[in-house]
Amino acid sequence: MNSENTGDDNKVLQDIATHGWHVVMIEATDYLPGFAYTVGLWKNYQHPELISFGLSVKTLHSILNIGGDIAKSGQQFSINKSYDEFFESSPTQILKVDKRNIADYFGYAIWFYNQEAFPALQLVWTDRNNKFPWDSGYEKEFEHKQPLLDRNADFKFREEKNVAVFTTRQFLEDKKPILRVIHDIDGDWQFLIGDQYPEDAKVVCLEEMIKADKSLNELFNLDYGEQADRECINSKWKRSVCENETE
Repeated sequence: MNSENTGDDNKVLQDIATHGWHVVMIEATDYLPGFAYTVGLWKNYQHPELISFGLSVKTLHSILNIGGDIAKSGQQFSINKSYDEFFESSPTQILKVDKRNIADYFGYAIWFYNQEAFPALQLVWTDRNNKFPWDSGYEKEFEHKQPLLDRNADFKFREEKNVAVFTTRQFLEDKKPILRVIHDIDGDWQFLIGDQYPEDAKVVCLEEMIKADKSLNELFNLDYGEQADRECINSKWKRSVCENETE
């Protein structure tokens, strides 16, 4: 049940053996929300692993341990049902994590099970008016704190689908592959072929890029000031700090 921000293989195994599960905590960045998830509930209790986003890692650690205790007692959560066990004055609902989202968030669980074929549930909390992210009037301040993992697997970016991004004439007209993606420190996205010139720049909506090349969806969590490169369209992305940024 104890946890570490970066995780440790031996600690994960020890906690699962001793307590039944381990909580992995990931700190927030300027762009991405923090989150935490369990490892071991599926092995020990045949209960889906749990994940939650957007609160302090201390709070996430606490509510996932509550969820772990519930799983240990033999109870099973129901989808879209409100629960009051996690917070004193606000409800929580449970969503089923789409299997296409497992690889993005459950790194240590994938390592532990040596596969992605395990079930997971997401604990979703309300805003200060007890509204959930899907409710009308949900506070804008919290809109990007909780990616909803039961949906949106075809478009994982936190930005709106119609947000303007930069690409090249060669990609749009000649169908040349995108080999470099840059997420500028100011938030702009650039989808480049690698040998373009400034006069080749074009502006399109982000959704158009993802529809044209679904592999770009893998870079939804590219942080501010990072870039990703690949040798060809079928090769793996390699991430790094942007060439024009200093650490």
